[in-house]
Amino acid sequence: MIALSLAEIAAIVGGQQHDIPDPSRTVDGPVVIDSRDVRPGSLFAAFAGEHVDGHDYAERAVAAGAVAVLANRPVGVPAIVVDDVVGALGVLARAVVEKLGTTVVALTGSAGKTSTKDLIAQLLERLGPTVWTPGSLNNEIGLPVTALRADAGTHTLVLEMGARGIGHIRYLAEITPPRVGVVLNVGTAHVGEFGGREQIAIAKGELVEALPPAAEGGVAVLNADDPLVRAMSARTKARTVLFGEAADADVRAENVHLTATGRPSFTLHTPTGCGDVTMRLYGEHHVSNALAAAAVAHELGMPAQEIATALSGAGQLSRWRMEVTERADGVTIVNDAYNANPESMRAALRALAAMGQAATAKGGRTWAVLGRMAELGGESLAEHDAVGRLAVRLNVSKLVAVGDREAAWLQMGAYNEGSWGEESVHVSDAQAAVDLLRSELRPGDVVLVKASRSVGLEWVAQQLLTGEGEVRG
Repeated sequence: MIALSLAEIAAIVGGQQHDIPDPSRTVDGPVVIDSRDVRPGSLFAAFAGEHVDGHDYAERAVAAGAVAVLANRPVGVPAIVVDDVVGALGVLARAVVEKLGTTVVALTGSAGKTSTKDLIAQLLERLGPTVWTPGSLNNEIGLPVTALRADAGTHTLVLEMGARGIGHIRYLAEITPPRVGVVLNVGTAHVGEFGGREQIAIAKGELVEALPPAAEGGVAVLNADDPLVRAMSARTKARTVLFGEAADADVRAENVHLTATGRPSFTLHTPTGCGDVTMRLYGEHHVSNALAAAAVAHELGMPAQEIATALSGAGQLSRWRMEVTERADGVTIVNDAYNANPESMRAALRALAAMGQAATAKGGRTWAVLGRMAELGGESLAEHDAVGRLAVRLNVSKLVAVGDREAAWLQMGAYNEGSWGEESVHVSDAQAAVDLLRSELRPGDVVLVKASRSVGLEWVAQQLLTGEGEVRG
């Protein structure tokens, strides 16, 4: 963060200074929301959560080097007290971003946000110092904390924006006004909360509505292959750039195929040139993510061949997203357990099937260890049933459905599609899945682990790889 005195911060957020002997003292370290992350010069933002109240850790934060605490009540150590800590954090982030004048790139979508953000960040780092959202901290707390990591040397700020309802993205875009906005897709993630894909499209489109006009440099990067996203061009005053496999896309892919190991390969076309790409990531769904990243990089001045080279070298920066690890005994574990929705579940299964072609030739099998997809509302039964059926259609060798009701629907979908006997099985919990896999895995097998974050199936992958990890609820 740029250096600001406590008096300046208090003025920006409209807060009252408490127990501050020297208002001129400077905050020049990161803004943090966990006292364990405090560094000398930090500002510690205290939140009262459901289980933990950050105010209880104020003294610990200051002892660790925090200059002060941003709080909603006096805490006995230097503090700037405000009525709403979340709102104050957003106000502070907006002031800092405006002062810096850094180019802000924001992206949203129902699936692929974090992977695409990681790709964009790796490309734009070639143009200059870049700050990006760590993991998927894309809400009204994570976004301003990320933005406040920018300093005078930051060339580009890449921010992932999530939404749980109408108006959320509009608010995030007000905190960090973007010049370039990317909409990846409109799927069924959180459809139970939104009430339908059309409502999701309204929410995602708030990003392009927030962009400056084309004359002021605004650029909306839209997925040409998703009709609901393509239609957002009518909702923005920014210049529209289309990406996808459609013939009229400005940035498009041709000759798309998967290598024998399941990695996507294609020819990238941009308005200024083309280049061949073979990615390090797994699964054909990353082609669309790569095209979105390429469109952003092109708009910010990167030549086509450099984009292709950068995409071919880019890796996964965020954990538990198609993390592929081969054990010493030849079993491959694909940990994609960070989250799941119908679109990402289908993409992961197709990636597993592609990886399984090489495995099958060596006598190996493919295993899909799947759990509940959350927040699907009335679509939940149909979507889980469809995923179970898809596993059978893709010739996945073994489906292990983990959990209660939704897992039963996964297994029933596979059964009704034609999986009987031992090809699909329903187990009660993660431990039962680990026990089954440990008894039956053999060299050459490929195991995909995927479910919504709340299920905690990453523990299964960790157990299979290291025997470690904390089992979750």
